[in-house]
Amino acid sequence: MPSDTLLLFALTVFPLVCSPGPDILFVASQGLSGGRAAVRRATLGILAGYSVHALLAAFGIAALLSAWPPLLHAIRWTGLAYLLYLAWQMFRAASRPGSLQLDSRPVHGLLRKGLLTSLLNPKGLLIYLSILPNFIRPGASVATQALLLSGIFIASCAVVYSVIGYSVAGMAGKGRFSDRKRRLAEATAGGLLLLAAGKLAA
Repeated sequence: MPSDTLLLFALTVFPLVCSPGPDILFVASQGLSGGRAAVRRATLGILAGYSVHALLAAFGIAALLSAWPPLLHAIRWTGLAYLLYLAWQMFRAASRPGSLQLDSRPVHGLLRKGLLTSLLNPKGLLIYLSILPNFIRPGASVATQALLLSGIFIASCAVVYSVIGYSVAGMAGKGRFSDRKRRLAEATAGGLLLLAAGKLAA
């Protein structure tokens, strides 16, 4: 594909990647409550979900979802319910006493949670359905072009989400959280997830 086409696509999707949504708010909430290790695993899970979207778009399965709106509607509300569940988990953790020690150990389950967050987020699917096809040239391999453009989108997500997550983790501080700070961090993380659910519902 021409380099100017790739650049134009990157400039088109970058503001969408930066706009607050379920993915960014999920990564930020994990950076706030779990540190950089949580950010890495949450981001990897989200990127894995978008890789699945990329394969669906490249081989035309995403067109089936757009042709049957009830399925896309079901995905949207399933994603909303999942974000509400994650927020409830954060608020429940915030209600329990005890301090928190942040360290570099992997946080279990975040890969799966990140994967589900992006898989159930219609934003990525709609980007593939409404924006990506406009940059594909007829006559060339549609699948190859779609995968290449998807790679640009996924790379943009990796950069933006990592920067945001690491920044939030840095602001959360290092070392031992007091009980009050730990509760505040997890309650704030739950609030971010509720905001993500609101974005999805709207």
